[in-house]
Order: sequence, then C-alpha cells, then structure tokens
Amino acid sequence: MGWPYMGETFQLYSQDPNVFFASKRQRYGSIFKTHILGCPCVMISSPEAAKFVLVTKSHLFKPTFPASKERMLGKEAIFFHQGAYHMKLRKLVLRAFTPEAIRNIVPDIQNIAKDSLLSWEGRLINTFQEMKSYTFNVALLSIFGKDEVLYREDLKRCYYILEKGYNSMPINLPGTLFNKSMKARKELAQILAKILSTRRQTKLDHNDLLGSFMGDKEGLTDDQIADNIIGVIFAARDTTASVLTWILKYLGENPSVLQAVTEEQEAIMRSGEKGDEEKLLNWADTKKMPITSRVIQETLRVASILSFTFREAVEDVEYEGQNSKKAYLTKLPPSYLFACHS
Repeated sequence: MGWPYMGETFQLYSQDPNVFFASKRQRYGSIFKTHILGCPCVMISSPEAAKFVLVTKSHLFKPTFPASKERMLGKEAIFFHQGAYHMKLRKLVLRAFTPEAIRNIVPDIQNIAKDSLLSWEGRLINTFQEMKSYTFNVALLSIFGKDEVLYREDLKRCYYILEKGYNSMPINLPGTLFNKSMKARKELAQILAKILSTRRQTKLDHNDLLGSFMGDKEGLTDDQIADNIIGVIFAARDTTASVLTWILKYLGENPSVLQAVTEEQEAIMRSGEKGDEEKLLNWADTKKMPITSRVIQETLRVASILSFTFREAVEDVEYEGQNSKKAYLTKLPPSYLFACHS
C-alpha cells in the first residue's frame, strides 16, 4: 500500500506505468491494493478482471478520478455524474461534433496542422508533446470557434499550469503543484466567464461546443459550463495526442503504408482547381481517404491509448480471482477506486 496517505503515487507517476504494474504483478498477481493520490485503489491488470469491471459488471462501477483531479476539473464535469445530467451533457457534446458542426472548420484544422509543421523546422522535437500542442489548438477551435484566437494564449498558459498538477497530491499549500494548479484553474474560470459574457452581449449563434452548452433550453449554469469545457479539453487532449503519436510511429515502421498514405494525400491536394496556390481541404476531401482512415482505425485497435483508467465501486463488489499463491475472494467496499491497466 506504500506510505500513509502518499501511498505509491511517486512510484507510479515517476516512471513508465508498465514498469510499475509489471513489478506489482510479479509480486502480488494481477490484482493488488495500493494508495494513489490519497485514494485507496484496487489495481487490476488481467483481461478477465478488466472485463469484469468495464463490461460484465459495469453497472456496479462509475467513471471517476482521484479527488485531486476532480477538484481541478470541476465537480460538475461529465465524468463525475450519471443519469439524466450525464445524458444531457453527452447529447450536448455530441451535437457539437456532428458532420454539420465540423464541416466548416476543416480548412482551419488544416491551417493549424501546417503551422505546427512549420514550427518544427530546424529543431529536434518531442513528438508526443508537439501532438499535445496541436491537439490543444484544434480543441480550442472546436470549443470556441473562430473566437479562440482572441483567447488562445491566455487559455494555453493557464491550462498548461493546471495540467502539471493533475497527478499531484491534493495538498493546497503555497508553492505546491496542486496550489499553483488551483490558481490556474480559477483564472481559467474567469477567462471562460468573460467569453460567456461577451457572447451573451453579442447574441450571435455559434455552431461550436460552447454554443451548444449555452443553448437557452439547456439551463446550464456558468460553473457547469466552465467545468465541462475544462473537462472536454482534459479528455480530448492527451488521448488524441497519443493516437497521433502512435500513428506516426507505425507509419515510420511501415514504409510501404507510409508511401500509400502519402500518395493518397498528394492526390487529394492535386485535385484542386488549376491556378489555386494551395488547395484547402474540405469535408468532401475527408471522405476520399480510405487508406488514411484504415491506418487510424488499425492504430486505435492495436495501440494502448491510456495506461490505465479509474472506476469507483458504487456498492459492495465481490470478485473471485487467482494469484500466484492461492485462490482468494476479494470483497471491496463502495468508494474504492479501481485502476484498470491496459
């Protein structure tokens, strides 16, 4: 279980999570208890146990995060709720990412990608970090539409401070990562309040995520909107950046596939009208990428996008397992966090 309160937080987050899980599996088997970020956890790393938590008995668990992340994201974020409120938020998020909603921003996403590529010239880069930066800019575009350029730098500055504390202990003392992150979280909420106020004054319709949240019929408070905007950035950024990084890795390892994808993309770029200085992609072009689409789908199938995910038991849970020593029956009380290792 590690040190009191601290548990094994440092051991988990200071190294590759796979190393942590491998050492624990070797010593205790595929199911073991620990403390992470001040929370008691049951770690599971076998396909059978993961299926039990995520599929077979999923109704006994709810998605969650340790208390530190809940305070940073906001208690009204979609991750921490079930039932009617969760369904309403899910509907609002999906509405902002329908083909009708995103078809008009395809050229803007292309421009963000081009700017990212130009910024890499002449320097050594960390692929995952650059993908996080690219994904963050695309996320802001999807959330705030064309308004994002007015607030991009302030939002980026605050969010980057906030994310540094995601895996910190919830000790709110001056100078700690958690304290700095909570200050950045407060400033983010103030920036979002300013954006909300400006939009209400202009009374224009916006076909983006913030516009979906602000719909008159939805009745979300400003705090609920802020919590879910920050939550969506959190949910989308690292996962999407991870997928993009894996795609680049696999393409680099498979030259023939890279060549096929390159030829497909170059054919689309040549399809522009003669005289165009450089073709801007549109929604129809994205439907002419079967090879690229299959590469994305195969990457999602074989890659580990997340190292682990958290679930919280909502009632007593029994799971019969087997470790290297003997068969055992674990009875786990409500509120325990389950970390499912992929």
